[in-house]
Amino acid sequence: MADQEEDFSLLPLSDRVTHKNWKVRKEGWEDTAKAFAATPDESDPVFKPFVLDSGLWKAAVTDSNVAAQQEGLNALCAFLKYGGTQACTRSRPMTVTPIVEKGLPSAKAAAKQSALEALLLYIEVEGRSDALLESLLQGLSNKQPKVVAATLGALTAIYHAYGVKIVEPKPSLKALPKVFSHADKNVRAEASNLAVELYRWLREAMKTLFWDDLKPVQQQDLEKLFEGVKSEPSPKQARLLRSQQEAAAAAPVGGEEEAAEEEAEEEAPVEAFDLAEPVDVLKKVPADFQEKMASAKWKDRKEALDALYEVANTERIQDGHYDDIIQVLAKSMKDANIAVVTTAANCVEVLAKGLRRSFAKYRGRIMAPILERLKEKKQTVADALGQALDAVFASTGLSECLEDILEFLKHKNPQVKAETLKFLIRCLKTTREAPSKPETKSIAEAATKLLTDSNEATRAGGAEVLGTLMKIMGERAMGPYLEGLDDIRKTKIKENCDAAQVKAKDKPKPVAPPPKAAPPAQKRAPTTKKVAPGLKAPVKRASTPQSEKSAVVSPQSKPAANKAVASKLGGLPKPGLTAPSAGLKKKIPGAGPPPSLASPRRNITSPSPLDEAPPPKLGRGLAGRPLGKPAAAPEPAVPSAPAGMTAAEREELESLRADRDRLHRLNEELRSEKAKLTSQIHELQNQNAQLIEDHTRDVLSIKAKETQLVRARSDAEAAESMVQRQGREMERLKRELSRNVREASPLTQEDQIYQDRNPNGVPHHSGMERHDSARSESREVGYQRARGYMGSPSEEKENGSLEVGAGKNPGVGRQLSGDTLAPGRGDDAGGAAGGGQGVDSYKRAAEVTSQLKARIEQMKAKQGLTRPGR
Repeated sequence: MADQEEDFSLLPLSDRVTHKNWKVRKEGWEDTAKAFAATPDESDPVFKPFVLDSGLWKAAVTDSNVAAQQEGLNALCAFLKYGGTQACTRSRPMTVTPIVEKGLPSAKAAAKQSALEALLLYIEVEGRSDALLESLLQGLSNKQPKVVAATLGALTAIYHAYGVKIVEPKPSLKALPKVFSHADKNVRAEASNLAVELYRWLREAMKTLFWDDLKPVQQQDLEKLFEGVKSEPSPKQARLLRSQQEAAAAAPVGGEEEAAEEEAEEEAPVEAFDLAEPVDVLKKVPADFQEKMASAKWKDRKEALDALYEVANTERIQDGHYDDIIQVLAKSMKDANIAVVTTAANCVEVLAKGLRRSFAKYRGRIMAPILERLKEKKQTVADALGQALDAVFASTGLSECLEDILEFLKHKNPQVKAETLKFLIRCLKTTREAPSKPETKSIAEAATKLLTDSNEATRAGGAEVLGTLMKIMGERAMGPYLEGLDDIRKTKIKENCDAAQVKAKDKPKPVAPPPKAAPPAQKRAPTTKKVAPGLKAPVKRASTPQSEKSAVVSPQSKPAANKAVASKLGGLPKPGLTAPSAGLKKKIPGAGPPPSLASPRRNITSPSPLDEAPPPKLGRGLAGRPLGKPAAAPEPAVPSAPAGMTAAEREELESLRADRDRLHRLNEELRSEKAKLTSQIHELQNQNAQLIEDHTRDVLSIKAKETQLVRARSDAEAAESMVQRQGREMERLKRELSRNVREASPLTQEDQIYQDRNPNGVPHHSGMERHDSARSESREVGYQRARGYMGSPSEEKENGSLEVGAGKNPGVGRQLSGDTLAPGRGDDAGGAAGGGQGVDSYKRAAEVTSQLKARIEQMKAKQGLTRPGR
């Protein structure tokens, strides 16, 4: 058995952890965790097999043996801790779901704790939680109650460790109503714990997503649980991400407290706006909104604004084109009815709160009309307008609103001026960004002018503005603007400063490079003083400090100091400044300094060749000044001109500040120009969209007209063809009518005898009845047509079809025509007569025909006389 164990230990780790013996797997996972902990970094080769084959971790989490499963979870935690980001990303898709189903509901507390630690490590190393949270929420749909309860417990621990800033709370809040209605009491208890943990972070803002979906009893139970949490302070992140740990380790020791303060200031509570789903208000606006707003009755206008307020009064509004609505609301600020003005201000407030930053593009069109309407003295109207202004300011910022505010501070109406001052004070107290130097100057100058106003409220407002601004910028920054004020006003401003509560603090960057360079120079001062008379003085003169030489300043050294400063500012040395260095260099090898070196001008005549080397160094700044001063008096302390240097540096600093202010003003102008151009772009985009919509509508209308035209042409062609058919049918019926009328005329006895005989003179007794019936029918039809009894084309067609059928019958046609047809028609009778009788038959037929025509004319005349009487 010992040999087998020794053989197992020689196997690779990837083979041992997949062995069929659970003891071998357990020992393999133990050795794997130790190997991970002993690696120097995440690129060690021991990680490679487990990174490439992520299925090993799925087998570890789902191991059927509880002991092996526990060691596998421990090894997974070590793998995530030491393996880095790649280990997390490659293994997470294979392990999170098995951890939820097998690890978290484990019977052993150690295995359950290791499973939870693995989930926390995934978030810590990756720095994100969206994918893991999605897999966890799928566990809430599991059929086993213990899996659902364990998943809820893991979610509670995750939010407790990392908070809602790192782990998104929306998906969990949306899933709460479902688990609160679960049949298992343990699941409901864990859901209550999760709701309480989320309430610690979100407070009342969390209720916007799920509160209405709960039963009243569940709401009451949760309210009781929330009561114990309301008194607790705001929670903080209990566990840092890997990136946060690295940033904290890299931060300087002295800056940890400042970083913690900045983090505390920047951390703002989660609002309901951040959790709410955006609502498309434009689709819910009544269709007759514009029509009612154009009505002359104030009740119609107020009714339309009330309807708009109802649909816009929501936590979050979806961004869209609200230009028309904003234009109507701006126009309503000039309405004569104060109820309409108040309701319009309420609509502006809810739109600004619901759109937040998306409302900033409408600020320029709505803010000035609201400020102008502040002249209304009724307090309810002023309060509504003030709340609308506060909402507009919250959607933009102080820099965007300051121009309009300062403009209305000059208004001739004292009511407008006083209400604008109140609005400015509220802006200064709520803004999180300190105003810039030019903005501070503008506000201070405007408020200072108001201190001498005739209205007491305006004077008090000006003092409060200056006090609030002092609270933000500090007393030192506000000192220049308070010069010239009497002590009473300064005291009032100081009282307002002490009582003001602001959210912004001005944090100027300290300019400290010159002070940091001074201390090392003071430490080297004694050494340079001792070696100054020696041979090494020319080598070290560049590092000679000014602090040592400024100990004693003689009146004779002031001109030299002034010249030295001038050479520093000019950049090139003057000719007179090269003499002291030359005199000094001649003095160093000698026994003592000559008395002629007291004046720098007299040293110009020195012919020493050393004069040509120092000028480039002397003209570059601080190195040239100490050399000229020892030349005047080497024994006492060499005079210096730190005051002149400070003035020069101050002058240069002032010029840089002036340049900075000029650039800042230019930046502000460009920003305002950009805002105007952006507004114009939005307007042009809206116009373009409207034109495109109109063009599309016109194109569709044209296409519809073209379709109708094509159909009309098709109908016209069909009607034309029908008319042609009817014309041909009428022509044919006319011919039939004339034929029937001709056949319907009575025959003489001779014609009857002639018709009853065939061409050979044989009587036709067999076909006499059929010929008489056909003739009577034809006569009747002929009479009807002659009297005009044809009522409609359809009836004419029916009658015509019957008559034509009778006329086209070959037998009937021959009987109707009989022997009366002319020989030229080519009928059977004519043909037979012409062929059989020859010339005599032809003559006889011609006579009979002429007689028949005469009789027909007589019959027509007789029928014309007798037809009305029939």
